[in-house]
Amino acid sequence: MTLPLQPGPDAALVERMVAGDESALSTLYDRYSGMLFSMLVRILKDTSAAEEILQDLFLQLWRNPSRFDPSRGSLPAWLLVIGRNRAISRLRSRERREVSEDSEGFSMESIPSPGNIEEEAQRSQLAQRLKSAMATLPPEQREAVELAYFEGMSQTEIAARTGSPLGTVKSRVRAAMQSLKERFGDGTARQSGRL
Repeated sequence: MTLPLQPGPDAALVERMVAGDESALSTLYDRYSGMLFSMLVRILKDTSAAEEILQDLFLQLWRNPSRFDPSRGSLPAWLLVIGRNRAISRLRSRERREVSEDSEGFSMESIPSPGNIEEEAQRSQLAQRLKSAMATLPPEQREAVELAYFEGMSQTEIAARTGSPLGTVKSRVRAAMQSLKERFGDGTARQSGRL
């Protein structure tokens, strides 16, 4: 009888993926897909497009895991940035198409896929952990992160909306992401039930 693999730090799992270990990818998917999916749906307001980008993110990670550099930050932050950028690119290309097409002025509401109850519970739990972590940030940092990652605004757009200098916005986002990185760690906090 073989024991199930215990999840390890993200960097170790990425190293296992470089060696071709599919179970490492599965562990990382289980660990971060809910958080990424929630962020993508908030930006895109389209579950189908969010699922497509999520699949592409993990396919990219599988095909080229060595692109992740643990010395530059945590894996969830890296995945969030790539996912956010892809979602914003998708929105911008969608807006360009809508302007060029003759639309009848209606939009389809995104219909949530039935999914399985366990995945939905995990997403909900991760969303609650993220909400709890966000609540610990100072209000200015929380606002900057929410506008950047949940509304898809650039830092320049955030500066214009809040009336803050661009350098201040950049500092707030950087400080908030550092705080969240410390709070989330590299996955070990999640394993021990902390966050």
